[in-house]
This record gives sequence, structure tokens and C-alpha cells, in this order.
Amino acid sequence: MHYRTLIKNATLVNEERQYVGALVIVDDRIEEILEGADRQPEIPCDTVIDATGCYLIPGVIDTHVHFRDPGLTHKGDMDTESRAAVAGGVTTVFDMPNVVPQTTDRARWNERLQLATGKMHTNFGLYMGATPDNGHELRHMRHGDVCGIKLFMGSSTGGMLVDAEEHIRRIFEQAKVPVVAHCEDDILIKRNMKHAIERYGEGCVPVGEHPAIRSAEACLRSTKKCVALAEETGVRLHVAHISTAEELDLFRPDDPRITAEACVGHLLFCDEDYARLGTRIKVNPAVKTRADRDALRAALNDGRIYTVGTDHAPHLLAEKKGGAQAASGMPMIQFALPAMLDLVDEGVLSIERLVRLMCHNPARLFHIENRGYLREGYKADIAVLRPRSPWTLTPNRILSRCNWSPLEGHVFHWRVDQTYVNGRLLFNRGHIMDERTLGQAVTFIGR
Repeated sequence: MHYRTLIKNATLVNEERQYVGALVIVDDRIEEILEGADRQPEIPCDTVIDATGCYLIPGVIDTHVHFRDPGLTHKGDMDTESRAAVAGGVTTVFDMPNVVPQTTDRARWNERLQLATGKMHTNFGLYMGATPDNGHELRHMRHGDVCGIKLFMGSSTGGMLVDAEEHIRRIFEQAKVPVVAHCEDDILIKRNMKHAIERYGEGCVPVGEHPAIRSAEACLRSTKKCVALAEETGVRLHVAHISTAEELDLFRPDDPRITAEACVGHLLFCDEDYARLGTRIKVNPAVKTRADRDALRAALNDGRIYTVGTDHAPHLLAEKKGGAQAASGMPMIQFALPAMLDLVDEGVLSIERLVRLMCHNPARLFHIENRGYLREGYKADIAVLRPRSPWTLTPNRILSRCNWSPLEGHVFHWRVDQTYVNGRLLFNRGHIMDERTLGQAVTFIGR
């Protein structure tokens, strides 16, 4: 017996268009899309939802999250953080490998796959982490399972630094799937930190120095090296969390092979916000100047930024103490979509462009099968959004285990009304609906 759901009178946003229409879900798939108000399918539906005044988009695909599972679950785990994701209209996540133990070989990747299969409420993919000496593992990763290879060219949480050119070249030569790179020059960062400690004292460097320590030069130098190697070797490269205006000049609009990601934190904040928010906005690479932030915003519209992710990285507030030496990372996944929709209201980008950057392009980049679009026959991963519905972010709304957000106190003007994952209503007007429903490992095609 098939279960049929009709969502009608919504404004559908998909593939550069928006129009009033209806969508029919049968089991886990989109069966039919009908254009026009009050459209009814020929076959009656079991549930009918009138979404008048709402927007309906594909579920967000966030290809950059740190769900901390296994080994760091005091901060968050696949259960708690995927609940937060669903509450934010996110239906698919790609989880990073810098956990404990690190995901750097097939056996550990398989263990994490089993862990995710039993805990994730979103759909998911898992990265394999690159190290100086695991090229043999990368060479044998199958196209159809691992989403990509994460390369840390700058030191960050988890100690997976790969900075020698011969090791990076070997990784690029071995990779059969996309390489996602964290680009910062570690030698320059260490030099900058040494000078800061000499000036302020050990443990006393203020967080406002963070963008000078993990500087624009450190980012540009590393990203230049990475892009040059990608051009030489032909690898499919995606550079994570671009943070400077200068780096943007290294990317060609809508290049099919070498692309860049912007993260929501770098689009919302600038160095002026350290005085107000302190270590809550301390991330690697650092939030930099207003000019950098504005350049990133502009690049959302010209094709140099290909995807928008969150780099969701929960830490306990106790771990965020210590100025420039505090833990780096922000929990962003639950409120990233409403924050980006506020940028739509401000005229930074259109809602069609938002859907392209957060839904279509992640699916296209990683060749995700049957997700990322509103298309008949595709998986019914859907977010229903209500505009002109102000609400204030207070701690009681936060589902991440760390229980804080750099956006606390912000008044949002959009809310996520509903989130469907594989046709199941998992989030409905502020409530997780079915804690037993789990997502699926995504599949990949055409690589």
C-alpha cells in the first residue's frame, strides 16, 4: 500500500524558476509536480497540506559538517546534530573525517558507515581523510561510496595536517573522487602565532588577533599552491571555506573542475564582530575584514563561489575560552538556511541562487544520485519555508548538544515550517516528528 501526500499552493523554487504549484509525494519519491494554484492530482492523496504563503525548495545539502562521532561526542554526535540539521531544512550532510579515531582507512570508514546508518536522521556521505602516507587507501576508494577526500593543508581540529608538496601531489595523483581542501599555510601561521605570543604572552593573545595569525596571506599562499597542483594533475578540487577576496581571483566562474565553497559564518560576520561575539566566531580559516565578507557575498552571484556550506563544528562553551588559542569552530547547521534567507531579503542574492548554491550545486559537484532538485522520480527531500514570520533565536530552540549559537538574540524573518527526508515528515513547526526515522547513505553516479 503506497502512502500519498499532496503539498499544494506553495511557491516552488527549483532550477532558476519559482512558481505556485503542488507536489505529490508517494512513499520516498516525488511522483508528480503540478504548476498552478489549487492543482489536484488525478489519484487522491492520503494527506493534503495547504502551503499557501510558503516556499517549497529541495532539502539543503550541506557537504561540510563535523558531527564529532565517534570520539568527541561530548560536543555532539550523529543523532543530536542531524536533528539540528533537519530542524534547519537540511536533508543531506557530508561528515568530515577528523574524529577519534580518524577516518583514514577503509576499515574505519566502514565502521563510521555502520555508525551513521544507525544514528543519522539526515541522509549522509562520509569523507576519507588524507594523510602523508595513506595514498594506497585513497587509490582504492570506490567511486560509488566515499563522497570525497578531505585534505587539511592547514592544521585544524584533529591533527591531520598534510603540508609537504610531495605528499599533496601524491594525494592528487591517487584521488579518484573529489578532493576537498582546507587551505592555510601552516608555517606562516606558526610564525604569526609566535610573534603574537611574544607580544601578549602565552595564553593571553586576544581573539581579535586571530585573523592576523591565520592571515589572508596564509590562505592565499596555500590556495594558490593547491589550485596550481589541481591544474597540473587534473584532480577534481573543491576548496573549502574561502575567506578572502584575493582567493576568489583564483577561481573561474562555473568552472566544472576547480571550485570554491563559502561558509555561512564568513558570509555573516567580519572582524568588527570579534568585539561583540569574541571566540564564538573563532573559526579556521579566520573571519576576516568587512571587505572580504562583502567580496564573498558578491561572488555568490558570479559563479566563483560554487557551494555554500556551514562547517558546522560544535564545541562546548568551556572549550571556547582562551582568546586566540581557544577552540575553533561554530555550530551553524540549524540556523544557516534562515540566515541565508535573511540575506535574500537584504538583496545579497536571490532565492533561486540560494537554492542553486545550497541544493543543486552540491548534488552536481559530487554527482549525488536523485537528490538536490525538485524533479519527478527524485527522492522527496524537501524543505517548506515560511517568509515574513519573525522569531528570535533563544537557547531553548537549539538542538545541537553544545547548546549555544553565535546567532543567539538574532531576529530571523523566515522559519523552516517542515522538513521531509525521503518522503517522511521529520520536522513540523518546531518539533521533531519521528525520532526513529533515519536517513540513508547517498549514492553517486557518473563519476
